[in-house]
Amino acid sequence: MPDREIECEVPPLRIRVEKDAPVNPDGRYVLYWMIACRRSAWNFSLQRAAAWGQRLGKPILVLEALRCNYSWASDRLHAFAVQGMADNQRSFAPSGVRYYPYLEPQPGAGAGLFERLAADACVAVTDDWPCFFLPKLVRAARRQVNVRFESIDSNGLLPMRAAEKVFARAFDLRRFLQKELRNHIDAMPAEDPLAGAELPNSPRIDRATLDRWPEADVAAIAADPALLSSFPIDHTVEPAPLVGGERSARSQLEGFLNDRLPLYGEQRNQPQCDAASGLSPFLHWGHLSAHETFVRLAERERWNPGKMAAKPTGARGWWGMGESAEAFLDELVTWRELGFNMCSQRRDYDRYESLPNWAQQTLAEHASDKREHVYTLQQFETAQTHDPLWNAAQRQLVAEGKIHNYLRMLWGKKILHWSASPRDALRVMVHLNNKYALDGRDPNSYSGIFWVLGRYDRAWGPERPIFGKIRYMTSENTARKLKVGDYIRSYGPQRELF
Repeated sequence: MPDREIECEVPPLRIRVEKDAPVNPDGRYVLYWMIACRRSAWNFSLQRAAAWGQRLGKPILVLEALRCNYSWASDRLHAFAVQGMADNQRSFAPSGVRYYPYLEPQPGAGAGLFERLAADACVAVTDDWPCFFLPKLVRAARRQVNVRFESIDSNGLLPMRAAEKVFARAFDLRRFLQKELRNHIDAMPAEDPLAGAELPNSPRIDRATLDRWPEADVAAIAADPALLSSFPIDHTVEPAPLVGGERSARSQLEGFLNDRLPLYGEQRNQPQCDAASGLSPFLHWGHLSAHETFVRLAERERWNPGKMAAKPTGARGWWGMGESAEAFLDELVTWRELGFNMCSQRRDYDRYESLPNWAQQTLAEHASDKREHVYTLQQFETAQTHDPLWNAAQRQLVAEGKIHNYLRMLWGKKILHWSASPRDALRVMVHLNNKYALDGRDPNSYSGIFWVLGRYDRAWGPERPIFGKIRYMTSENTARKLKVGDYIRSYGPQRELF
């Protein structure tokens, strides 16, 4: 078991022991299996691996692999991930850490790689991420390792295990954050997790391992995603214009803080105004840390914890920052971590049955209501509805891997309106979002999808056909509130989808 010094390197609430086996002091390296926090900076997992390496006098091996048969695997998702891998390769090259990028060429080809590398490890570390197939992947890995195996929570400002219940509303989590976050706000990951660590030179990987699981030329693929054509993934979903990786993420962050943040408070819902942060794909893929984002914003606002509201009320605007910063932090911290709270405590977070009882009841009562329009998945996917605004949002999703934030809510509400049943609507939303959105398959995106059906919301009146007491939205009302003409023209029928 590790001593007190090593335990204090990362806050204990962020450390989950996946396998309580002995550390092997005769192992050749500390193995960090990078599966979610795909970055070299502001990363508690890498920081934990560095602490183990220093304690044991061993080098660090970072394995970053990408399967080819995960659900919705495509050129778009692979390209974004590989661009991040190329950045990591550049970042780790001068550090002495051995970085091992692997891209699975065929389903199952990567089986055994983690087990093989873990056999020579002193201790193994991975990322604690509660969504999609990653929890199942880590559970399976427990059987493949014979040394101490830890997963580290580097997801948000609040450690996932700091909350002992699932919060039903953003108001409730916000009130909890106002009380609890003071205990964690100073425990930030190091900007450079390897700074000051005295580690041996990078370990050698034997030829038999490299022959069976060859290192990927991630730099070449990042520069030319057409090289993904040999992989058995969906080639109809083309790479998005947005480039992945730490460098692109940091550029996006700086652009937001310097140029768009002043507009965020009042203009973020206007489609014609580019005031959104654009950070969610980088947060999802782990190319950007929520901690770094918060610190950079706090520095810009000249903020310190003493400015936080003393009384926990659950109301917005409690950080003691400017209007735009407060609005952004409610998204980055309250709403984003609300999704992590749900996914980390309920395995059925993506199931219809996880909806609040009142929402299931009102949707059931109106399930047989007559629908003026009922569209198939193909019609939704190809933007063949009667509604030009909805079609524009879907075309943006297919072309760019994103939808304007406000219109994303309308997009989901109309899928509910035009589907044969609420369960069909859920299936359509999950499929289209996870297939095309760069930030899909994420706790936050599941929050948005299930919000459409009543999660984190309350019953609304008047009761309406199909929706019942679920919050109602229409394209007509949206067009009256927002300037959507240019948006519809930008993503109109002239844009070919397939």
